[in-house]
Amino acid sequence: MFPVHSDNALSRGFPPVIGRAPRILLLGSLPGRASIAAGEYYAQRQNAFWQIVGALCGAPPGLDYSTRLAMLKRAGIALWDVLHAAERPGSLDAAIVRESCRINDIASLLGRHRGIGLVGFNGRTAAELFRLHVEPRLPRSDIRFVTLPSSSPAYASVTPGQKLAHWRRQLAPHIRAG
Repeated sequence: MFPVHSDNALSRGFPPVIGRAPRILLLGSLPGRASIAAGEYYAQRQNAFWQIVGALCGAPPGLDYSTRLAMLKRAGIALWDVLHAAERPGSLDAAIVRESCRINDIASLLGRHRGIGLVGFNGRTAAELFRLHVEPRLPRSDIRFVTLPSSSPAYASVTPGQKLAHWRRQLAPHIRAG
């Protein structure tokens, strides 16, 4: 028996966070339960996303959410997810029901924001979903893509320090000083 997919069972993502002149687009897969409940990207306390990005942007820890979003925009970083919605029991990317995936219109966003020269995927699932559903429709060929180690605590084989070092190597040259 196959699972029944209904709109009521779908986890839904958020609109993009995008400033006036983004250079980097960071893409996750789909917000987890804690993020959806809070209405904030990366709200799960053990997720290292805000620590990593804060360190890259020179921001102190403990900023409130609206200040974090403003920090991203000043640094030229846009934030979104590959998926607009999908069925996912729990918060693990491995639990995403692939047949239920609804994709965000990332191709249009990249067409409108030609200053974005780098797309960073927060983990392999985001990269795989992008390559499968978005890349064939891209309006541009001048974008560099990089898969970053997931900031999720579920990806524990890489330490937070190693994650930060990898993100720094790939993203720091493109971040607007601030």
